[in-house]
Amino acid sequence: MSFPDVTNYYLFAQVMACGSISAASRELGLPKSTISRKMAILELEQGTRLFHRSRSGLKLTDVGREFLVHCERLVSAAESAQQVTQRLLDKPRGKVEISAPYALSQSLLVQVLPEFMSLYPEVEIQLFVTNRPVNLIEEGIDIALRVRKNIEDSSLIARPISQAPQTLYIAPDLINHNSITEPEDLLTFEHLSLHYTNGRYGYELIHSSGQQKNIRIKPRLITDDMIVLREAAIKKLGIVALPNHLCNDAVNSGELVPVLTDWHLPTGIMHMTYSHRRGILPAVRVLIDFLTEKLPHLAQQQF
Repeated sequence: MSFPDVTNYYLFAQVMACGSISAASRELGLPKSTISRKMAILELEQGTRLFHRSRSGLKLTDVGREFLVHCERLVSAAESAQQVTQRLLDKPRGKVEISAPYALSQSLLVQVLPEFMSLYPEVEIQLFVTNRPVNLIEEGIDIALRVRKNIEDSSLIARPISQAPQTLYIAPDLINHNSITEPEDLLTFEHLSLHYTNGRYGYELIHSSGQQKNIRIKPRLITDDMIVLREAAIKKLGIVALPNHLCNDAVNSGELVPVLTDWHLPTGIMHMTYSHRRGILPAVRVLIDFLTEKLPHLAQQQF
């Protein structure tokens, strides 16, 4: 019996983990035609169908389901072997891809990543700054920082870092002759907002007494860049809802003032997400540990 080509076993496990040959192609950086050919060779070697293609994706056969278990063990063993090598070298190395929204990148990561890179000179960081949701598995991201009202259930580990409260702010000159005492008073002003894919813009307000009100708005300025929103608010272009840490300096200097302080916007949760798959590389693990240590204290100071 000839020794099997374990590369095809690995590819089979990756295709099933990604859910499609196209997704595996993006994850692995291989042409779809190469992966399809390898899968065909694997099925020919095994003498049976391992999966079927359908409109909803790939569906394992009964044989394929059992075969996948052993392939996953093979991948796990290979990743563990790689960890052993890196532990023996005692120097985390290689590329780590991290994603973060603009505000967190500019306020937090800018302070901690240079220190990390000085401590681990053989680790290469690729930072993708975007406010859009990223799919860690499909896009090959190792770590993502996110701020959400709730931590969504998923196959990823989500580690809470800090609460991220936000407030409504306005330039003080805009309210010299117009008071804002009730949520409905907001409707007499222009508004600035982050971009929301659902197209619905407004404020979910909760009074200290527990009363809730939803105010719908039509923003004058919509952007993914919170710094632009803050500067536009300082320039008296309208009311904006922003994380407190981005506006503390502007409030202290008198350029912005909070409004409706008896009413609160939903508090976001800043958290770090990453895959829980076994065999996570030391370079990724050491960055996770570093951010877990540094970010909560830094966020507490700023938020």
